[in-house]
Amino acid sequence: MTQPRPTHRRRSGRFENPLPTERPRARAILAQWMRNRAPSTPRDPPATEPRTRSDFRVPPETGLRVTWLGHATSLIELEGARFLVDPVWGERSSPLPWMGPKRFFDPPLPLEELPPVDAVLISHNHYDHLDRHTVHRLSRAGLSFIVPLRVGEHLVRWGVPRARIRELGWWESVEIGGVTITATPARHFSGRSPLMTDRDRTLWAGFALGGPERRLYYAGDTAMFDGFESIGRALGPFDATLIEIGAYNRLWADLHLGPEQAVEAFRQVGGGLLIPVHWATFELAMHGWTEPVERLLVAAERHGVPVAIPKPGQSVEPARPPTVARWWPDLPWESAEDHPVVSSGFGATGASGSETRRDWANTNRRR
Repeated sequence: MTQPRPTHRRRSGRFENPLPTERPRARAILAQWMRNRAPSTPRDPPATEPRTRSDFRVPPETGLRVTWLGHATSLIELEGARFLVDPVWGERSSPLPWMGPKRFFDPPLPLEELPPVDAVLISHNHYDHLDRHTVHRLSRAGLSFIVPLRVGEHLVRWGVPRARIRELGWWESVEIGGVTITATPARHFSGRSPLMTDRDRTLWAGFALGGPERRLYYAGDTAMFDGFESIGRALGPFDATLIEIGAYNRLWADLHLGPEQAVEAFRQVGGGLLIPVHWATFELAMHGWTEPVERLLVAAERHGVPVAIPKPGQSVEPARPPTVARWWPDLPWESAEDHPVVSSGFGATGASGSETRRDWANTNRRR
């Protein structure tokens, strides 16, 4: 594969995004959080589809099956190989076991029921993607890990043998079980220190998985940037794309996509079937907990994008996608016009930030 550019860059010990990134202001975030009245957590646990190991004994007939387990955690079965993505079984997304965002529901697949896995893929080191307790248990099971550069240092400190860790820079690949796994660029950041003294010391990435016939793309955490078309040209077209739709806000539009930009990124990458992740599991932003999927459905319908909205634990074969069935409650939510989220430096016609935000809101107006 000819490597597109840019590859990852590192300066003064810190990795950099492909586009300059505006950092959110803590004071503005705190002020908005104090005023927030959105239903950001469910009154009752959302519906799930409980799973056991026996559910995965028969491989998918179509060669590709995705089981969403909540937030960014997914089990991917691709042409005889099986991969676990961003596994978080912990009760909280936090450095503290007694404080921080608490999950909305119990994991639909108990960790002791996990079927055999060829490798674990971790996109970056944030707590909602890299959970120490979960890594300990997976390491005891002898699993191997594929991670972006320097994320392996966390795993080594937690007792994972270095020989079972493979670190990748953007556009670097490894083959496992006949599937080529390529780390792809993303526009995000890293860090686990509460004071962010370790910000950007480790790399962040998405992953493209390519088998003999089937291909899947997981975007990881990312804002909008100009690399999606390059990813699609080099590694697609894809049968399915797992793409984040939650934890967004205009105050940090350079860190997460939001539903409307998720649809645009999907279109640019040539994503096949859009399967949303990174929502309905932890309270990580001020929007209502059902808002991401409501806005996603509006944008997807407007642009003719095929979507599957699995409940946690539900399996999807992209070649035979299920009909969208609402398993979440009908709650108030803000539309793209009410709260546009547009990453800086992004505008198909080179419009200014204010013009781009106004055009985006009009394009994705709630109907």
